[in-house]
Amino acid sequence: MQTMRSKASTPGVPRPGARDRARDLLPLFAGAAVAVGGVGAMLALVDLDSPLRGPFTLFFLIAAPGAAIAAALRALEPWGRAVAAVAGSIAVNMLVAQAMLALHVWSVRGGVVAVTVLSALVLLLLEAQRLRRHAVRKWTS
Repeated sequence: MQTMRSKASTPGVPRPGARDRARDLLPLFAGAAVAVGGVGAMLALVDLDSPLRGPFTLFFLIAAPGAAIAAALRALEPWGRAVAAVAGSIAVNMLVAQAMLALHVWSVRGGVVAVTVLSALVLLLLEAQRLRRHAVRKWTS
């Protein structure tokens, strides 16, 4: 009797299509992260009493400035960009909280709005800079 062996992958060696599958799942994970962050922001702004409000709002408060900072640091390696984005996100949240406490205007809604505005401002400034660079290249060529 003859045994047939399948072509199993060697441990530690990635299969040929594994990287493509991971790349295909990236937009799915990004969409899920945006949905979770959006739900967290909405739960905090509407002040619904839900057990998901705390974790989802915390995710939003870390992910929103983190995504904006990561977009600004495109020149870094992926792991370096991730570490800098998380550290910058924590710093932004601490600065917003400190400023609101110093001005005696602390509220959860206000903090979420302030972090959202700062993150959106960074992303808008990056987009304006990209459009300006594109316009300069168009005029000079």
